[in-house]
Amino acid sequence: MSTTITSETRLIALLGDPVEHSLSPVIQNAAFAEAGTDGVYLAVRCGRDDLAGFLRGLARAGGGGNITIPHKEKVTPLLDHPSEAVRRTGACNTFWGDRQGKIHGDNTDVEGFRRALSTFLGGSARGVRALLLGAGGAARAALMGLLEEGADEVVIHNRSAERARTVARRIGGERARVAPFVDELRGQSFDVVVNATSLGLSPRDPLPLDFEILDRAGAAMDLVYGPGPTPFVEAAEAFGVRATDGGEMLVQQGAASFERWWSEAAPVDVMRAALLERRKS
Repeated sequence: MSTTITSETRLIALLGDPVEHSLSPVIQNAAFAEAGTDGVYLAVRCGRDDLAGFLRGLARAGGGGNITIPHKEKVTPLLDHPSEAVRRTGACNTFWGDRQGKIHGDNTDVEGFRRALSTFLGGSARGVRALLLGAGGAARAALMGLLEEGADEVVIHNRSAERARTVARRIGGERARVAPFVDELRGQSFDVVVNATSLGLSPRDPLPLDFEILDRAGAAMDLVYGPGPTPFVEAAEAFGVRATDGGEMLVQQGAASFERWWSEAAPVDVMRAALLERRKS
């Protein structure tokens, strides 16, 4: 990041509501400084009615950014050049403008999830049976990532079964199926359970799953993160399941976003270290 902000400095912004919890500015500004890029990253609370204006204004000014809850799906019709990952998932989390003022969009959650899952599992997810909780933008990215990694079967559970079926049909094909009711999960075994809902952002949120109903869960991955262990991670560990939160995915999708904005490799180790340092404080 440039020590002096000028008219040439690129503004990269996280658009969402809420954004107060986000640690993306911490990791991205550390990355900008390490790479010597002339940019600054801000988190901007953005309502639905303001999304199009923010998106077009940033992109046409030569900037870009990330999209978070609840706009990942709403933003896709606003893109001039959506990536294949955006077209398949129907969700976008990264955008930038080109010299012609056109808006490009990608879903780096897919790549970020794949990298984080591989790191957590210590290898490939090929052949695993996974339980995916949720059917929103994060869940779509996780489903695509699991299938690209070679998962044998992904069972999707969401409070709206029809929404889960839409996601399964759009992305999953024969390797994805829907469990409309939580009782259908009773006594089942999974190699990995992924929480792709937003439950856990607030301490008042209920748990997305009672691990007691499962016969076995080999590992649990929460895509939510916070200053400490999330309730989902704590619940999994209380059940004897090895678990991780969304910190590594935040770093990895952030690294992929950095590469889209700056067309150079991201300083992943610096980004991870910045996140760890902030979470200690």
